[in-house]
Amino acid sequence: MSELTLTVMRLGFLAVLWLFVIVAVQVIRSDLFGTRVTQRGSRRGGDSRAPQQQQQSGGGRQAAPPQQRQRRGAPTKLVVSEGTLTGTTVALQGQTITLGRAHDSTIVLDDDYASSRHARIYPDRDGQWIVEDLGSTNGTYLDRTRLTTPTPIPPGAPIRIGKTVIELRK
Repeated sequence: MSELTLTVMRLGFLAVLWLFVIVAVQVIRSDLFGTRVTQRGSRRGGDSRAPQQQQQSGGGRQAAPPQQRQRRGAPTKLVVSEGTLTGTTVALQGQTITLGRAHDSTIVLDDDYASSRHARIYPDRDGQWIVEDLGSTNGTYLDRTRLTTPTPIPPGAPIRIGKTVIELRK
């Protein structure tokens, strides 16, 4: 083998070795310090879309976004009943609710057993709420049954993601 080939192989091996060391340090760091959890409080600043909507609608009344009719006795809120976020409530207003460790989830779970994009809860056309596991590692459970397909949620039935339990309530 030529001297140049041997030198290139040595440098390549050294680069791969350093890449391995850097990745190992990042994994150890994330295990020690965990993921960053951001608090979701009031919005910062104003909504930049509001002035544009007023101008487009002629400055008078704003058209209300189309919402689905709520059935009588339908749940109105999502409540965390167990886990680190116990007592957290999210109003059900026809939007999709995402659950997981990712910082952009509707409910950010600081749970070792939750995936970054763990599950979602969304309304169907009939106004019923559906829970769907998004391919999580440890699974999503609805009343002790592991979910494999999108499933309607009866009010008060516990949805378990790791150590966190969530319920739909009126």
